[in-house]
Amino acid sequence: MDRLGLRGLLGTRGFRRLLAVRFTAQWGDGMFQAALGGAVLFNPQREADPMAVALGLAVLLLPYSIVGPFAGALLDRWDRRRVLWAANVLRVVLILGVAAMVATGVAGPALYLGALTVVGVTRFVLAGLSASLPHVVVERHLVEANVVAATAGAAVAALGGACAIGLRGVFGGDNLGSAIVTVLASTGAVVAAVLAAGFRRGLLGPDRNTEARRTLVAVARGLVDGARATAAVPNVASSFAALVAHRLAFGISTLLMLLLFRHYFVSNGLFKAGMAGIGEVVVVAAAGLGAAALVTPWLAHRLGRPNTIRISLVVAGVTMLVLPMAITMPMALLGSFIVTGAGQVIKLCADAAVQSEIGDDRRGRVFALYDAVFNMGYVVAVAAAAVLAPPNGYSPLLLVLAGACYLVGVLGHELLRRRSTSASRASEHTESGISAH
Repeated sequence: MDRLGLRGLLGTRGFRRLLAVRFTAQWGDGMFQAALGGAVLFNPQREADPMAVALGLAVLLLPYSIVGPFAGALLDRWDRRRVLWAANVLRVVLILGVAAMVATGVAGPALYLGALTVVGVTRFVLAGLSASLPHVVVERHLVEANVVAATAGAAVAALGGACAIGLRGVFGGDNLGSAIVTVLASTGAVVAAVLAAGFRRGLLGPDRNTEARRTLVAVARGLVDGARATAAVPNVASSFAALVAHRLAFGISTLLMLLLFRHYFVSNGLFKAGMAGIGEVVVVAAAGLGAAALVTPWLAHRLGRPNTIRISLVVAGVTMLVLPMAITMPMALLGSFIVTGAGQVIKLCADAAVQSEIGDDRRGRVFALYDAVFNMGYVVAVAAAAVLAPPNGYSPLLLVLAGACYLVGVLGHELLRRRSTSASRASEHTESGISAH
């Protein structure tokens, strides 16, 4: 970071409170997802083949792809402070409902729908936090603020997941134990709601309302406006292309990782299989997020965001292409560290591009569209991998396919960046012609 430094950012009262809302919300989200994942995927009372794993992952992400456009419209219409407070209160109610279903052994569509609703509201909260950030941090420090907020927030989510895994050892991995852990996950939403209520009304924006009065009209227009706003700014569009590539590859690797640790790997010394192994993956991934927090500001300020994104795509792609040579637990953990860290670098740069180059009146819609598209890409990748993956998850070919996604992402990023350069040159040529006349 520059002269402002971490101490200066944390000295900003609004940013500090917004950070606290994010941390508590994401801790609860990480704990909820791990508790539900354990209940569905690693519960001795339930079975999980590749399609069951894919369905569980889809349930955690697909719903927001449906509610995302509504989120964007609401975030650009309503006081974001009130939205953050109300959404967290709703999360508490929904999490308790899911816990009741887990305790009573409910499975299938009802459980998945409840889980998807919880995660959908959570993504709504996170989109609101991202859209609000420029209201508590000056523009020139958005990269640093994103490093602290997004990276540390993701690390806190990983900590929540680790807490859930640890509590499963205390309360048990059956339906009742999973339900108790799920109930405890609601405490994060309770604290987040209390903290969000402490913001002054109107402080988090939106500054002005350009939405239609009727919500459905606003949603329809918001989808179009969000897509137009993204396409009109090449830096944002190219960042989105890179992040989509990451999400596709990450979806494939996530499914394989879950299957490998459940059905293929065998515990060996420090390296554990099963849910304990997934806990090790969570810890290593959190370390990757921490590494991203350290290198992103340095890379972005010295190389620029576009070059930082290119480097991250290449590093992640090469890693995925090397993994098939030795699919072992140590290599899987190393791959998780590198790929998670590289993906977080890409996300931080993309967030900063949206926050600095998209107007506040459209920022919520862009972030909502952003999350919806990326989650849909993730779900599509997981579903495709589930069809092609063997039951034990051992598939070098799918790992190569994941690596190819990153390399295609580099190409897409380059094409969109060249469009930006060509447009700038055309604009300069036109202006020169007008000046000459």
